[in-house]
Amino acid sequence: MRSSSARAWQELLALLCSVWLWVGAAQRTGPTPTAQSQGPKLKFRLAGYPRKHNEGRIEVFYNEEWGTICDDDFTLANAHVLCRHLGFVAATGWAHSAKYGKGIGRVWLDNVNCGGSEKSIADCRSRGWGNSDCSHEEDAGVICKDERILGYVDSNIIEAEQNQVEELRLRPVVSGARKRLPVTEGVVEVRYKEGWAQICDKGWNHKNSRVVCGMMGFPAEKKVNRNFYKLYLERQQLSYRLHSVACTGNEVHISMCPFEFYKGNATAACKGGMPAVVSCMPGPLFTTGSAPKKKQQRQGQQRVRLKGGAKAGEGRVEVLKNSEWGTVCDDRWNLLTASVVCRELGFGSAKEALTGARMGQGMGPIHMNEVQCAGLEKSLWSCPYKNITAEDCKHSEDAGVRCNIPYMGYETTIRIVGGRTPTEGRVEVKRGSKWGTVCSEGWTTKEAMVACRQLGLGYSLHAVTETWYWDASNVTEMVLSGVRCAGHEMALSHCQHHGNSLNCKKMGTHFAAGVICSETASDLLLHAPLVQETAYIEDRPLHMLYCAAEENCLSSTARNANWPYGHRRLLRFSSQIHNNGRADFRPKAGRHSWVWHECHRHYHSMDIFTHYDLLTSNGSKVAEGHKASFCLEDTECQEDVAKRYECANFGEQGITVGCWDLYRHDIDCQWIDITDVRPGNYILQVVINPNYEVAESDFTNNAMKCNCKYDGHRIWVHNCHIGDAFSEEANKRFEQYPGQLNNQIV
Repeated sequence: MRSSSARAWQELLALLCSVWLWVGAAQRTGPTPTAQSQGPKLKFRLAGYPRKHNEGRIEVFYNEEWGTICDDDFTLANAHVLCRHLGFVAATGWAHSAKYGKGIGRVWLDNVNCGGSEKSIADCRSRGWGNSDCSHEEDAGVICKDERILGYVDSNIIEAEQNQVEELRLRPVVSGARKRLPVTEGVVEVRYKEGWAQICDKGWNHKNSRVVCGMMGFPAEKKVNRNFYKLYLERQQLSYRLHSVACTGNEVHISMCPFEFYKGNATAACKGGMPAVVSCMPGPLFTTGSAPKKKQQRQGQQRVRLKGGAKAGEGRVEVLKNSEWGTVCDDRWNLLTASVVCRELGFGSAKEALTGARMGQGMGPIHMNEVQCAGLEKSLWSCPYKNITAEDCKHSEDAGVRCNIPYMGYETTIRIVGGRTPTEGRVEVKRGSKWGTVCSEGWTTKEAMVACRQLGLGYSLHAVTETWYWDASNVTEMVLSGVRCAGHEMALSHCQHHGNSLNCKKMGTHFAAGVICSETASDLLLHAPLVQETAYIEDRPLHMLYCAAEENCLSSTARNANWPYGHRRLLRFSSQIHNNGRADFRPKAGRHSWVWHECHRHYHSMDIFTHYDLLTSNGSKVAEGHKASFCLEDTECQEDVAKRYECANFGEQGITVGCWDLYRHDIDCQWIDITDVRPGNYILQVVINPNYEVAESDFTNNAMKCNCKYDGHRIWVHNCHIGDAFSEEANKRFEQYPGQLNNQIV
């Protein structure tokens, strides 16, 4: 019995093993399916407007239905993968918050996380197909490099909206105007298939012209000699694409206007009409000749400005109210309102209405909220808006703009070579028909800022004067020297230079000028009210000033004093320096080159971080002080920002975005030695990062000036402001009313 049951068990085990082996073998014989082959075939397309052929809202065809991709956790690596799907070699950027309009249907993918090298978006990590908590207000877009993959035949680019106009241009017909930039007048043409087509001008009016000029980067339109063009165009082969354009004038793109397409043979269309011709008025920055200077002076009197942008026509919107600059809250901020700002400042219509302090946070008051422009106003101040209450807005909601600007071709005369990444390298400029390097003598952050702006690569992270560690296999000759920029120019050719004559002591390849560019930069700003509140005079005994003398924090006459007897009279105050930019402020030098000061027992990461000066009303210096960066650290931060820099234990130095560094009035060298200053009216000036050693998005807000009245015993500090110098009239008003009294003499 026991033997027969044992035999039965053996037969059963043998049968089970054979079945298991057969199933295992069957599972191993077929190919392992990939993420792509498991689901249906994917298709991709670009959609939305306004856009060009290589950018748009990304849409994916999955499970027999078109849908979008959410912008949550979206990165440039995701855009690289998607652009390759579309037949482009790579991505140059991406867009969030439905920049190209809201899609319809499903949001197919959310929280996509690609490495960048995947062959399919399906190979990237995500929440899975159809699993999303996003609305179409979060549809992602991509900007692809306008270069096709070699041999790419089966294009995935399928136009979602055949009735939209993607690209538009002004084609000049006068021979002289063809070479001159910007192009301000010409035949309006739209991109069609592989070429360009015209618009019939029957019913065309100044409102249509205003929209076209805004797209081209111009603030306004002007009348054009239609008869001249009619004679010329009668001899041309024409192909019409649009007719019956009826803009209201406030549209930011012609695609938003009502119009109709021609169908069939368009060569015989537009009977009784001719191609639409437009003439535009350029803004002050883009006017040639002597006129711009007068216009720029008028622009300086305006009550709206842009701050913190890397390029012309972009930045945080700031407005002047009651003699004080402040920001605008982004509640209900849209393209119509942003376009009013852009045109008011001499640019075209708005390309983007930026929210969430995308151009850095401002300081001071927030003057406007819920601005609602119709789009035709001459100034932002003409639009309805609400005043701010304390709980309405924070500077994390500061509004910004990116405006359409005229094409100037500046990027065609500069390039960078030899770098390890596309954002760094040796600078080469085109002089005539010849490319060559730039002498690095005097090459500073300001020159590098202009170079990065001209390249379209944002801000300068470093101005490089020795480029020995970059590839030098294809180095050209030096063609430019003596470059000196103010920092605001749009091209190196606008800066001072030696012209055609070279004067450079170090002509070698490794001493050519170079740049490392970055999309973001820091922006330091002094908290002016604190200086005014904390200023006082102290008579400090000489025996307590040995360390300060060692670090050159006293005036030169202190060397002749009767040490250790006597005292020095010091104007003391606290300074609180905020980083309102979009990148941390870090010392230029690495920790290996920081200088240890035994007397004060600390490291200096920058030789001079701040200049303190006492000036006469005409700008003559009567006393000075300087502050080395004893320690750059995060003293305090905004609520939602964590401290990153601390000097203790040879820690990293810097100021995090959203944090500030506080130098108290009672620490060494936080003063100006005024022992030799006579009684009178003066200007107290504080300048942060005075030698421009570290790049910032805005150097114009690095100076603070206060009016001071000193009677030989007491000092009054009044009217502290960032940036602008005070006039003599302000000094006269101050004499009549001295304002705050700082009367302590310790």
